[in-house]
Amino acid sequence: MTTTRPPRTAEPAVPRPEYPRPSFARQDWLNLNGTWEFARDPGDSGLERGLVRQPFPDRITVPFCPESELSGIGDTDFLHSVWYRRSVTVPASWEGRRPVLHFGAVDHDATVWVNGTEVARHSGGFTPFSADLGDVARPGEDAVIVVRARDTARGPQARGKQATEYANSDCHYTRTTGIWQTVWLEPVAPVHLRRPRITPDLAGGCFHLELPLSANRPGHRVRARLSDSEGTVAQASVRADLDLAPRLVLPVPPDRNRPWTPRDPHLYQVLLEIVAPDGETVDRAVCTAGLRSVSIDGKRILLNGSPVFQRLVLDQGWYPDGLMTAPDDAALVRDIELSLAAGFNGARLHQKVFEERFLHHADRLGYLVWGEFGDWGCQTPGGTGYDNQQPTAGYVAQWLEALERDYSHPSVIGWCPLNETHQLLHDRQTVLDDVTRAMFLATKAADTSRPVLDTSGYAHRVPETDVYDSHSYEQRPDAFRAQLAGLGKDEPFVNGQDAPHGGGWSVPYRGQPYFVSEFGGIWWNPEEAHAAGENRRSSWGYGQRPRDEEDFQERFAGLVGVLLDNPDMFGYCYTQLTDVFQEQNGVYRFDRSEKLDTGRLRAAQERLAAFESGTVPDDGEPA
Repeated sequence: MTTTRPPRTAEPAVPRPEYPRPSFARQDWLNLNGTWEFARDPGDSGLERGLVRQPFPDRITVPFCPESELSGIGDTDFLHSVWYRRSVTVPASWEGRRPVLHFGAVDHDATVWVNGTEVARHSGGFTPFSADLGDVARPGEDAVIVVRARDTARGPQARGKQATEYANSDCHYTRTTGIWQTVWLEPVAPVHLRRPRITPDLAGGCFHLELPLSANRPGHRVRARLSDSEGTVAQASVRADLDLAPRLVLPVPPDRNRPWTPRDPHLYQVLLEIVAPDGETVDRAVCTAGLRSVSIDGKRILLNGSPVFQRLVLDQGWYPDGLMTAPDDAALVRDIELSLAAGFNGARLHQKVFEERFLHHADRLGYLVWGEFGDWGCQTPGGTGYDNQQPTAGYVAQWLEALERDYSHPSVIGWCPLNETHQLLHDRQTVLDDVTRAMFLATKAADTSRPVLDTSGYAHRVPETDVYDSHSYEQRPDAFRAQLAGLGKDEPFVNGQDAPHGGGWSVPYRGQPYFVSEFGGIWWNPEEAHAAGENRRSSWGYGQRPRDEEDFQERFAGLVGVLLDNPDMFGYCYTQLTDVFQEQNGVYRFDRSEKLDTGRLRAAQERLAAFESGTVPDDGEPA
């Protein structure tokens, strides 16, 4: 493969030193993780008190949130407003280029000042944002970076699984406030590439490239080179002065056509360049791309035209010491490897927009994922009612940012912006109806290549949703089978169908591909099973605890078997990969150590599903 030199890595002493955006990599960058000044601002009066221009008393290790052990703070009380400060010298070698400050994620509302000048505002705790520093800190100059993060505990806000009470309970966990992903600088030319959109076209044997630019200049061109282990596969170039986002097609000859599959997750390299009229390359970035397709045939979701049963696991993406932030890059890889070892071939990335490096590893390892959003946090007090869900317009904006970031990852095979939005269906339009439809349409507009599930489990509000699903934590395999028996007659199990007043929660099923996207959740912790009793603040899960591991394994195999044996079921998602604090229904412990015979879990899942029968898929069984 023709390659360019990979981006330099920060010094080993810097936490999370790896390059944070591997699917769109430039050569020069500066990692700003490490020690920052830190201050709590309980009255949210810091701006009035002049904190923008003052030193702060405490020290914190970025990118770990102040609630986490790894941050060095470990304050798990409500932190409504926090401040960060750090001084850095912009490398003089970047002369002629503009430094850009990147934040992987800051929870929830962030304001950034550099040398006393406000340079960025961003709302949303899961998605990245950037600030051009070219007018406030040039190469060779110092940049004093100050960040304020606000994180309210009340009112509609996309929080995911973060607790709104002081203590953890049920399936709500320790909060994350402020910076929780890598902060970094990179230099860009006055005319530079923005994040590209790389769309595989398996039927046409090519890749379609859409290349947004920061500006158009006469005489500039963009060019792209596709390569594999044997060298250059295809090249193309086009004028860069006519379109805001020039488009290119890179054809893949039949003898170099190698589809991306779970068994063979082949990635091509794409070199992108902007070339000035004098032939100078003014910007260069390296991307990866996988050639694969996702399609729908009746109730079947097909990968590369073949039925690949989706043996998914619910992955919350939480860690004992880093909370929403993995302690190191190896932990991201380890979670995928643990899932594969237990017989799963993918995951729902649940109630969180996972950091991009997780998707990079999923691409490499052939791991199927559904991209999701951490939408929990818009439920009003009082439970299910006629207008109890109050998602805001910010949900749509933040979700579009996630779609833009993750569009080009081949491991992402579907999108689901909402989860368990339980609310009665009636004859008046509500905020939930509007926002659910807005997020569905926004997803379809941003990406026509993947299926979209309007909401996971309930309440389905979009009649034309590509996929329909349910959540069921029925623990008895025979009852579970009976519950799902109507799918073949287009009468599937639907959550909330027995809701009061006869309206239910969801619009009717229309024959779409259907799966049980949450099931199992078997409550099992062998050490604490007897000591914890029924105190669900210390130990929580679904159903009655198994008597012993043998009882667990039999229940797991029985529940999985119901879904594998259903020819109209394209997949499932088992709850869940690991324990998370008091939620002790994972197949691994919270520290990722084994608590069950993983080989038996794998054996229960790896047989051919009825969905796959009649074909010989080259990639359908768990790797």
